[in-house]
This record gives sequence, structure tokens and C-alpha cells, in this order.
Amino acid sequence: MYKSAGSQIQSFLDYLKFEKRYSAHTIIAYQTDLADFFNFLESSFGSTKLKDITHTLVRSWLAHLKEQNNTSRSINRKISTLKSFFKYQIKTGELETSPMGQVVSPKMSKRLPAFIKEQEAQKMIDTLNVSTENWKSLNARMLVTLFYATGMRLSELVNLKDSQIDISRSQIKVLGKGNKERIIPLPAVIIKQIKEYQQLKRKEFDIKVEALLVTEKGRKLYPKYAYLVVNKILGEATTLDKKSPHVLRHSFATHLMNNGANLNAVKELLGHSSLAATQVYTHNTIEKLKNVYKKAHPKA
Repeated sequence: MYKSAGSQIQSFLDYLKFEKRYSAHTIIAYQTDLADFFNFLESSFGSTKLKDITHTLVRSWLAHLKEQNNTSRSINRKISTLKSFFKYQIKTGELETSPMGQVVSPKMSKRLPAFIKEQEAQKMIDTLNVSTENWKSLNARMLVTLFYATGMRLSELVNLKDSQIDISRSQIKVLGKGNKERIIPLPAVIIKQIKEYQQLKRKEFDIKVEALLVTEKGRKLYPKYAYLVVNKILGEATTLDKKSPHVLRHSFATHLMNNGANLNAVKELLGHSSLAATQVYTHNTIEKLKNVYKKAHPKA
């Protein structure tokens, strides 16, 4: 890595870890972006002090990334990394100004989230409810049901503990990004399924496991297990190209919006830090309203 900025980079990464409490995965992404940038500076322009880095040098790196066929989404993430890094350097007194002020992010085409239809979701869950003859099929039901009923992320669901389930209040406490907690209410039918699952788990396995969901061997469920189960179920129930647990998260949010849920409420349920990330789900709602208007309005 770029040696002369090594201490500033490490200080920034420590700040992300201990003060911002970012996940290990996110910190690695920041570290990789910074290593790429400073290695590019070193190889292209030689040793450059932090205060001598200009927007022109940053643009040179971005042009290099474009030549390597990096997507606009990928480049924008790297720009975000540099903005955060240089903002931190100003905060700590290493710099007076940031070279990122004159750097423009490339425009991105909006990718609409993939989701399943409400009828497909209901049919899929109905099918899973009648096929729980073994532990694997029981897990399939719990995974799909909880993903769709709560909108949880994959990491949040596999790390969900029994202690986070509040049976009496019919709700769960989810630990999301940045260790932020949020409460998600659950209908009685799903609380009943969770109770049954917990009882079977205690009966089946002698070893006490904190995690709510476990494998056939009684060990904590891991991300790949959950991903493969959901991928298989979605492959059987839909014709979507994308079949990840995130599709069920998108479906949760889209179906709430289509049925009149408040945007701020959906934001809180998803654990988004800002409304910008949630607003993508309004697109389908608007399209639905347009169709209703065309069919119902005499002047349409």
C-alpha cells in the first residue's frame, strides 16, 4: 500500500471500525478502494503527499477505472470512499480542503428491485406450510416466511437469536447495519410457527444454541445454507432471473407500498438510514396507480 499515507489510512479504518461501528465486510471494501487509489497514484505519479492530491489526480484514477470497464455503480462507490476518507482527514486536521469538491459522480441508470407477485408469494408460503416433514423443509418454511414477513437482510436473519423474539408482544428486535436496532411486528400465525420451531429445536438437539435458526445438525444456520434454500424455492415458484433472499426483502417492501403503507414506516421496517434508499419502491406503486387511472377515469 501507499506508504506515506499508511498511518492516515489506518487511522481512518480504525475510525470506521470503532466509532462508526461499520461491519468487517464494509471496512474491507473501504480498505480495498483506498489501496487501489493510492497504488494507482504511486505507479502513475510517484510519491505524492496527501496535501498534494488534487481533483485532477482523482479524475485520472476514475478515468483509469472507466478504461478497465468498471460500472458506474462501482465507480460511485469508490468516489464515496474517497469523499469519506478526505472528509475524515479534514476532521483530524491533516487537510484543510478535500480534492473531491470538483469530482462529479457518473450518472447511474436506476435498477428497479426484483420482486415476486403477491399471488406467487401467497402460493409459495401455502405450499411450504404443508411440507414440513423434515428439518430441511421446516427451515425452508421458516426462512421464506421470515424473509417475506419481515424484510430482513440475509445477515440479520441468520444471526437472529431466540432472545430477540418477543412472543408476548408479537414482535422481533433486529440488529441491523451499524448495530442499529429496530422492532418488526409479526402476525400471530408466524409467532405460532416460531414457537413450534423453537420447541422442536429444544426437543431435537441437546446442545443449547442461541441462534433461532439451525441446521439439521443443530448448528447455527450459515448464509450460504439460507441462500441456497431460498434460491431453490424461488426457482420453483417464480420465473425471475434473480432468486436471492434479497428478492423477498424487495417483495416485502413493494407489497407494503402497493397496499398503501407509509414510506417512512417502510423505511423504518427495512432499517434504511435515509428515505433515498426506500424511494425506489415507490416506482411500482406509481405504475399501479397509472394503470388504475387509465382503467377508471373517463378522460384517460
